[in-house]
Amino acid sequence: MKKIWFVALYTALALFANTAMAADRADLEALREDTMKKLVFVSAPEAVPATEFGALEGGTHSFEDFKGRWVLANFWATWCAPCRKEMPQLDALQGEFGGDDFEVITIATGRNPPAAINRFFAEVSIEHLPVYLDPKQQLAREMGVLALPVTVLIDPEGREVARLRGDADWYSDSARAIVAALIAKPATE
Repeated sequence: MKKIWFVALYTALALFANTAMAADRADLEALREDTMKKLVFVSAPEAVPATEFGALEGGTHSFEDFKGRWVLANFWATWCAPCRKEMPQLDALQGEFGGDDFEVITIATGRNPPAAINRFFAEVSIEHLPVYLDPKQQLAREMGVLALPVTVLIDPEGREVARLRGDADWYSDSARAIVAALIAKPATE
């Protein structure tokens, strides 16, 4: 009898959680306007890879380092014109929302000499963004990044919940409303 009770309880919780997630996703999807309409929320969030990536200033990291906060991971390259166009907007988004609950990270994938990254960041006055490196594109391949830019939204539990292929206006009213809605939710949801 206990086993049946646990199965019933688990099923009810799972159904409630899935219904709540679907409602939350619908609320977030309703905030998408203009270029944010390309932001596609996944129906079944999956854990992001544990693959390590480097940092421009040295050392290695993984998405595990960011658990407990929302992460907007942008895969880009110095030679990618759309990437260069959206970088100042990502910087402004990080400047406004970056902190304990949310962080924008940029992952330069492929051949991106550090001098070229530093020069580009100086040219467009990037002040708030960290630079991570995926020089052999291992992380990008594991995450299905086939073209640049690609931006992946990762929840505090380390799961991909949305993806945007191509460039977008990451400091638009729509993008800022989506981020504000995400970080307003309690961490337990």
